[in-house]
Amino acid sequence: MADTEKIWKLLIINPGSTSTKISVYENETSVLEKSIFHDAPELLKYPHVNLQIPFRYQVIVDTLKEEGMDPSDFDVFVGRGGSAYSQPEGVTLVDDRLYRDTEAAVGGSEHPAKLGVMLAWEFAKEYGRNAYTLNPTNTEEFCDYARLTGIKGIYRYSHSHVLNQKAVAEYHARKLGKAYQDCRFIVAHIDGGITVSAHEHGRMVDGNMGADGEGPFSPTRIGSVPLPALLDYIEAHSIEDVRRMLTRSGGFVSYFGTSDSDEIHRRMEEGDRAAELVWNTMIYRICKLIGEMSTVLCGRVDAILLTGGLLRFQDLIDGIEERCGWIAPVSVYPGEMEQDALALPVLKALREQTPVLTYSGKPVWDGFDGLDL
Repeated sequence: MADTEKIWKLLIINPGSTSTKISVYENETSVLEKSIFHDAPELLKYPHVNLQIPFRYQVIVDTLKEEGMDPSDFDVFVGRGGSAYSQPEGVTLVDDRLYRDTEAAVGGSEHPAKLGVMLAWEFAKEYGRNAYTLNPTNTEEFCDYARLTGIKGIYRYSHSHVLNQKAVAEYHARKLGKAYQDCRFIVAHIDGGITVSAHEHGRMVDGNMGADGEGPFSPTRIGSVPLPALLDYIEAHSIEDVRRMLTRSGGFVSYFGTSDSDEIHRRMEEGDRAAELVWNTMIYRICKLIGEMSTVLCGRVDAILLTGGLLRFQDLIDGIEERCGWIAPVSVYPGEMEQDALALPVLKALREQTPVLTYSGKPVWDGFDGLDL
């Protein structure tokens, strides 16, 4: 029987493409939240995202020390996840197999969110605790129509900001007095990376693979690029150059050498025509993708939900409302709900109120049964 009176102390680790966010929870209460910004040139010192582990580990230790805390203070470590084989929705215990598959990116996507699992596991090993993750970037719920690509044997997979998108969708459904499972939403996470997805009856049935070169470009990502032009670029550069641009050095970084959205927006406000064109094109392409997701839901959309750090810019919100407000009402949730979404389900699991999953080491979806596609 779980100790319901115990005060559980959780360290929440949430790495993003331009930041490391940590939170400290004592049961349901967040007693500390810090977000440390990393400009792209700082992270590009590391040839591979895995090599950021010592740097980000030390950032976390130093931040805790500044607050008079120590990693040994915590009962469990919880990390955002991704890059392993696809997983179902729910709380999952981090073990060596999940760590190794995450490290190797066997799921096919090198997203910085993977570092959450890896960092949580490093802390857990160091201090003799458990580590958990849930709703990683490759939580698999796509409908079959979203999977085929036009090349036999190559499929589309769910690589998105699943954790925050589902948290925002569930929150908005409660505001409507409905269950998430009874709603149809388009959810757009807009930050260092940008993903837009269609949610139908409690499942994320389609969305762009933001860390894989689909959709709008963003502060750090290239987005969709015409394939012949991309092949020409690879011939003149390298495959590794393009891999870095998928998640780390595309978008604003490619155009301006920085992922600092505040700087790009300031340049635009000061009359920089290049910054204005790039910024407004990003908004334009977000709107195109929202329109695409509306067709997935056959035009029956209860709400368009906007979330993510770039919603601190009102002109971005206005631009989306102008182009997409006719599809459905637009609701805005600046920032994200990921820290609560990581902490509270794990707390329920610690209290034995919800099950804990074990990573299977196999993808949730692995081809169409009986079909040679």
